[in-house]
Amino acid sequence: MKLRLVPTLLAVVLLLLAGCRAAGPETPARTVAQFFNKYENRPGFKATDWNASLTTRFLLGRLGKLGGGADLTEALSAIRSAKIITFTPTSNSARNLVVEGLNQEVDGLLASERYTPLPIADANADIPNQMRYSVREQGGKVSEFVAVGKQQTTDSFVLVAVAGSFTREQVTQLSKVLPNVVKGEL
Repeated sequence: MKLRLVPTLLAVVLLLLAGCRAAGPETPARTVAQFFNKYENRPGFKATDWNASLTTRFLLGRLGKLGGGADLTEALSAIRSAKIITFTPTSNSARNLVVEGLNQEVDGLLASERYTPLPIADANADIPNQMRYSVREQGGKVSEFVAVGKQQTTDSFVLVAVAGSFTREQVTQLSKVLPNVVKGEL
């Protein structure tokens, strides 16, 4: 009698564990940095990390002067780092992440108390792949802004995190050039 009880208990435990997994992939990330650390080396993800050296900031500032106003130039010069992570469910394990709640994890991450949605009027507002922006602010300065947009395939997305010291107007200026930068990186 006791031997029959063991397989039944094992089956119940496995069903409970499977139910917990369906609530989301592992422990949800609470910050963008945690999200990058959690997923950057997994199947379906491609990450690019860019740190701004003094020379790079100088070149970005010069580039900004050629194609934008003073706010864009200052914003480009204020970038300390930028990270881009893309997700395309091309393997079974990547598709399983979608089933387990990956997209909800991204939405929950940006809805956390550390990020504030930033309404940015887009000249291409009728395009369905428009990016959504969120910021982390302290003392009237934006220390990080995050953009999330859909890609061409179902359940795929791009997440961009830019760290620096910006005004909201500078973030608005950067949001005008960011989609083209992302397209160039993909």
